[in-house]
Amino acid sequence: MPWAQWLNPRRRRPSQTSPALFHTEARAEIERDYDRVLFSSPVRRMADKTQVFPLDHSDSVRTRLTHSHEVANLARSVGIDLVFNHGLAAHVPAALREVPALLATIGLAHDLGNPPFGHQGEEAIARWFHRHRSTVLDDGTTLTEGMKQDFLAFEGNAQTLRLLTKLQLINDDFGLNLTVATLAALIKYPAPSDAVDRTQVTRKKYGFFQSERALVEEVWAQCNLKAGVRHPLTWILEACDDIAYSVLDAEDAVKKGLLSFSDIIAFLRHAAGDDPIVAQVCEAAQLEHRRYRHENLSPGELNDISMQTFRIRAIGALMQAVADTFLRQLPAIADGSFNQELIEASPAHALLNALKACNWVHVYRHQSVLKVELTGFEVIHGLMDAFWYAITDRADPGDPASARNTPLSSYLYRLISENYRRVFEAVDNPMPIRYREAQLLTDMISGMTDSFAVRSWTQIQAAGFPAQVHRTQN
Repeated sequence: MPWAQWLNPRRRRPSQTSPALFHTEARAEIERDYDRVLFSSPVRRMADKTQVFPLDHSDSVRTRLTHSHEVANLARSVGIDLVFNHGLAAHVPAALREVPALLATIGLAHDLGNPPFGHQGEEAIARWFHRHRSTVLDDGTTLTEGMKQDFLAFEGNAQTLRLLTKLQLINDDFGLNLTVATLAALIKYPAPSDAVDRTQVTRKKYGFFQSERALVEEVWAQCNLKAGVRHPLTWILEACDDIAYSVLDAEDAVKKGLLSFSDIIAFLRHAAGDDPIVAQVCEAAQLEHRRYRHENLSPGELNDISMQTFRIRAIGALMQAVADTFLRQLPAIADGSFNQELIEASPAHALLNALKACNWVHVYRHQSVLKVELTGFEVIHGLMDAFWYAITDRADPGDPASARNTPLSSYLYRLISENYRRVFEAVDNPMPIRYREAQLLTDMISGMTDSFAVRSWTQIQAAGFPAQVHRTQN
């Protein structure tokens, strides 16, 4: 197995860290990637981005930030299991430090590009472009079908790569300048938007925009990868992400009072039939639950502590399956022929599928969740209307940096983050003007937190949008 290439520590731009800053540098390059991501502002913004429950005021309910830390923890744990318990370090000495570190980094970073209001934010962005397709994307410009699909099927995964490689720093075109190994492993779907194939796990969505296509091909070449073939460690990230949200979203739903510990156990037993792993997890959790019933606990406390026990048992069973299945399937993963999700190919697949079904029925479609998601749609569409007006209402259509035509469009344009505008206006930006306009719009929306989006829309309405635009046009 070409682990030396999969763990390639090269950066696209040589590091500019001054040796005078440290007497010695104890960290490996891939270990430094985690620190670069951890201290970046997009990580902090995830504290105010939805995991499941938008605009929730409870400190105990998970946000994108807590979810990402949990995924990073699970992924790192699998890496430690691989190098210590499965002998990977004996064959690949560098893996001892680099595999756990890389998995922790991509676990922390994997949701950075997601817009506000959770996955419904992605859907809202895509819906806006479908609604305005005739005037925004199909207006006789030179956009290819792939360029159009970047927006018609907007992907937070692709935005994550763009954020880390283009948008985060403003002094060059390398972003956080992560190692090529980390960048390769971040690409969950190694295909552009015009090569999506829903019959293939690695291409059921796309993982990078047309604007980052050359960058991705450069990274693939240095990591012995190609289109349609994931970095092997990406499979572990996907599994840990699935484990985290499936188990922990159920725990949050109990905290929110949407269902109880007993409801979850009953659903799993019914959905999974006589699956032995589901039976073992449920029986272990119920045994502890019966013990807790003898304590002087309120119903809420009993639910909480019982769900904590269930979470430990469920994650333990699922995690045990990940490393074993990964090593068993590694030859097929390496040659690109593996076409299942890692947990789906494991003995624990029934447990995960039952948890996902429970969450879908009792959590994601709950009226309280849907009501706030509707608010998110309205806010995002209002913001996109306003910023599109600001981006395109300028004196010279061929010059992105030219003056805006009205005081309102000038004011709104200045609300867009300065570094995003700088990338948009750059004279060496090779993408068509219309593509750059649409991408500036999605860059801005994706970078917002939930509460900042709501405040911004309130501020924009107070400034007279859209009524002032209608008066001007009339």
